[in-house]
Amino acid sequence: MTSEQPWYPLATTTWDDAEYAAMQEVIAGGRFTMGPKVRRFEEEFARFTGSRYAVMVNSGSSANLLGIAAAAYSPHLGLQRGDEIIVPAVSWATTYYPISQLGFVPVLVDVDPDTLNIDPDRVRAAITPRTRAVFAVNLLGNPAELVDLQAICAEHGLLLFEDNCESLGATLGGRQTGTFGLFGTYSSFFSHHISTMEGGLVVTDDEYLYQAMLSMRAHGWTRELPADNLIHPKSGDQFDDLFRFVLPGYNLRPLELSGALGIEQLAKLPSLIAGRQENARTFVAEFQDLPGIRIQRVAADAESSWFGFSMVLTGQLAGRRTELVQVLTRAGIESRPVVAGNFARNPVMHHLDARVDGELRAADEIHTDGLFIGNHHYPVPEQIAAVRELLASF
Repeated sequence: MTSEQPWYPLATTTWDDAEYAAMQEVIAGGRFTMGPKVRRFEEEFARFTGSRYAVMVNSGSSANLLGIAAAAYSPHLGLQRGDEIIVPAVSWATTYYPISQLGFVPVLVDVDPDTLNIDPDRVRAAITPRTRAVFAVNLLGNPAELVDLQAICAEHGLLLFEDNCESLGATLGGRQTGTFGLFGTYSSFFSHHISTMEGGLVVTDDEYLYQAMLSMRAHGWTRELPADNLIHPKSGDQFDDLFRFVLPGYNLRPLELSGALGIEQLAKLPSLIAGRQENARTFVAEFQDLPGIRIQRVAADAESSWFGFSMVLTGQLAGRRTELVQVLTRAGIESRPVVAGNFARNPVMHHLDARVDGELRAADEIHTDGLFIGNHHYPVPEQIAAVRELLASF
């Protein structure tokens, strides 16, 4: 056994002949930057999530950047530099970076120790006169308390955004996560529910935000905008309209190869999610009563898409994560921290204009004693049983 071929990996491919054939079709056609395949994938993705619009970009991180940037420059939302955006203390780095990079202040609050998602009570406590939005994260496939967060935002006149990069296919009350806020973001990186090499998407029902994202995805120009658009009037002179810059944009364009892959992957998504959920039933049955282990709790009205299987070490196992990871590694079982742990404890915080509201006890516990193992679209009962046996004897 080698580190390159673990017995129980964190992630594996979901591709088969259909994906390779889709890539060959693009190669034969000769167009490699975004084109009709990307547009078709966007349309099908929007239908899947129940959204009016979807915009594909080159990563889930870029999806966060694009969504927040479009909101920042929307004249209808009134966001201003220095405004505060409340975020959970446990998430990936690029939940926080675009907030700071666009001149806003990320306010980190604690998470619920059982769901690992942002605690609505801590959101309420963190609201100040400068608060303008909440950026909720659905962690590891598990829906946050989005209905409660919607109510808090409505009560206080706040915007709600969603980072759903780890939770494609999860639902709350039968509704797709990523669609509860003004915009929602997704990742289609290799280790996620679907893979388009690199890739990400933003969904929204807001037409201005959608058109702003079309512009800002590619340099902030008017080229991809319809003739009658909400961003900037076109002159009708194509020579001029192809090179008019109206918003401070980026180059976040995806490859046409990624769009073609996305079409094939999206068709498989229901079965991919079903396989993960079947493994989760095995995992919960094996681990829910195991001493020294706390697993992620899913709300009664929610369906997790189970990105991975998280564990927080408690009791006699607390403080022994390093030792446990060594045991798992020797057995060919890959593991990793829960996302980025308590992000407030990362050195990069010195470079961010951010603040922490209150104590981060749950986030600290996750940072010190949290880890997760992989989940897959194919059955892994033997692997789950082996991990349980190792933990039981640890």
